[in-house]
Amino acid sequence: MNNQTALELTILMPCLNEAETLAICIDKAQSYLQRNGVRGEVLIADNGSTDGSIQIAQQHGARVVNVPIRGYGAALSHGIANAKGKYVIMGDSDDSYDFSKLDSFVARLREGNDLVMGNRFLGGISPGAMPPLHRYLGNPVLSFIGRLFFSIPVRDFHCGLRGFNRDRIQALHLNTTGMEFASEMVVRSALAKYAIVEVPTTLSKDGRSRPPHLRTWRDGWRHLRFLLLYSPRWLFLYPGLIIFAIGAILTFALLPGPITIARGLTLDVHSVIAGCITMLIGTQCISFAVVARRYAAARGLLPVEYTFKRYVSPLNLERSLIVAGLLLVAGLVGVAHCVMVWRDAHFGPLGYGELIRLLVVSGTGIALATQIAFTSFLSAILDIEVRSPNEPTESDGNALQ
Repeated sequence: MNNQTALELTILMPCLNEAETLAICIDKAQSYLQRNGVRGEVLIADNGSTDGSIQIAQQHGARVVNVPIRGYGAALSHGIANAKGKYVIMGDSDDSYDFSKLDSFVARLREGNDLVMGNRFLGGISPGAMPPLHRYLGNPVLSFIGRLFFSIPVRDFHCGLRGFNRDRIQALHLNTTGMEFASEMVVRSALAKYAIVEVPTTLSKDGRSRPPHLRTWRDGWRHLRFLLLYSPRWLFLYPGLIIFAIGAILTFALLPGPITIARGLTLDVHSVIAGCITMLIGTQCISFAVVARRYAAARGLLPVEYTFKRYVSPLNLERSLIVAGLLLVAGLVGVAHCVMVWRDAHFGPLGYGELIRLLVVSGTGIALATQIAFTSFLSAILDIEVRSPNEPTESDGNALQ
């Protein structure tokens, strides 16, 4: 049997100066393995401890790997790569999680699930174990965003106690090095259609006398940033469609003339200009969505979903250029009409009103045409297939003949 999979379970703990609690965590993990007859190991991914944590880990029978790159994600990635178990259960080494009670995690992993998440809100949170800001705002909001963006059936996105099939997680090539690693694991697993389940777990107040490594606002932003970057639909497409729709409604409602909403409140040509600018901003966002989605699919960061193929792929370069061309012609016709009216006025002053509306809308049409055309070319560049360096060319085949 391969050495990397000779054991069933690796209990992995990232560590950075955890001398106060590390021995307790290791002893609990070792007792679980022995009590349940699980062939496993306790692995400490040390991130540069200087307080004797390494010596403590070795004295209590754990294996230690040194991680040269600082960061929660870096420590876990290095630990996962060096784990010998078929399954890995990871958790913080601050005694906030009970490593002696892992039965539900192991059972669900043995059933064939790829990722088993702990849920602290179901299992119980001890008084003082989680700051109120994290408990009532940070975790619920970020977990809700994760479910909304990616349709993931997880209600505690950032629980640090979780188990997974080592080979399946390794196949994702997770690459974040900070606290956002927790989000990356869940999101990438969901995008890869992995089987994800939750089990209740408890959270106790950690046993450290020093402040935690977690920084509320910095790490919260890093989690949110990751969720946004991995969802071009919610970052670009949906906001772009809403912005464009608002601008289009405002522009075309006022194109025939001013509208009086209430006494002393009339929308006129200035609102037309605002509507046109809004449409341009919306189109820019939609363009970003198309380009970002195609780039992510080409890089393997996001799967090429059926819905994406159905609604975006038909907008190939040629069809998009036809749409851009029609907009360009319509815009140029409108501008030409305005120039002719100006010529009839001997290129002198013009009346303020209807002509300005037409000129602004026509100019916006030209700008939209340009935006669509350039975006289409950029998107087509991303669709170009690159030959693998090891793939033989036609001339190579002829030479072999």
